[in-house]
Amino acid sequence: MSHSHNHNKLTDRVRLSYWEGWLSIFVNTLLFILKYWAGTVTGSVAIVADAWHTFSDSLSSVFVLIGAKVSAKPPDKKHPFGHGRAELIASVLIAALLGFIAYEFIEKSVSKLAHREAASFGTIAIVVTIISILFKEALAQYAFWAARKIDSNSLRADGWHHRTDAISSILILIGIFLGSRFWWIDGALGIIVALMILYAAYEILKDSISRLLGEAPEPGFKEKLEECCKKITPHNLNVHHIHVHQYGQHKELTFHINLPKEMNLEKVHELTIKMEKQIKHDLDMVATIHMEPKS
Repeated sequence: MSHSHNHNKLTDRVRLSYWEGWLSIFVNTLLFILKYWAGTVTGSVAIVADAWHTFSDSLSSVFVLIGAKVSAKPPDKKHPFGHGRAELIASVLIAALLGFIAYEFIEKSVSKLAHREAASFGTIAIVVTIISILFKEALAQYAFWAARKIDSNSLRADGWHHRTDAISSILILIGIFLGSRFWWIDGALGIIVALMILYAAYEILKDSISRLLGEAPEPGFKEKLEECCKKITPHNLNVHHIHVHQYGQHKELTFHINLPKEMNLEKVHELTIKMEKQIKHDLDMVATIHMEPKS
């Protein structure tokens, strides 16, 4: 795989992350102003909480932008494998932010229920909530599409942040139509929205920490690796002791193979160099191969 191709992949990754980040900041800031105004006018803790949830999307998008910028930095003396894991750190920060916001929502909602406070919903709340649902789901779809295209964990996390905001707005819209019958609906919805956000934070945190700790190769990877090596040599290599280290888009692969003990060192070296190049071309991984004599 050429240096030019890798450079183009990196450029696309940064470009899509920046587009998603700036678009999210712009749209969410406008929605925050609308929701906060509607929540203040109607006295709804659920809508005000939802406004702050929307504003937190802007903050999480800032983390996405920072993560994209840092991860795009080339390898240096202190970080020979690049800075790709900056995106995972950004995802952890997004999850922490979601957890803090969920706690705030629960506290305000419980207080409203304790004081038997009801919200006075109207046309303003309905229109603003519908606008929020449409725009937030559109942002979620774009973030998920970009995440699939460049395999970005932080963009995927940001997409789920948008999705939870859209779902919470749907619940609030239902609550608006039921508000005249049940005084407690606003406080109850505030708690439900908070629990949804807390679950989203847990899912993001679980995935990000798992990747940071290091995961086993995906099922079927050994077979793909063996097929790749067979393109270079017909020998039964007995591929084993496979380790994959992921640094964002940059992946390091180490594994052991068995070769006939009568092969000279020069031939072994030539063979492994060819396999490493083939692996880079087929699997986009930088491989380091440990050779063992076949017994």
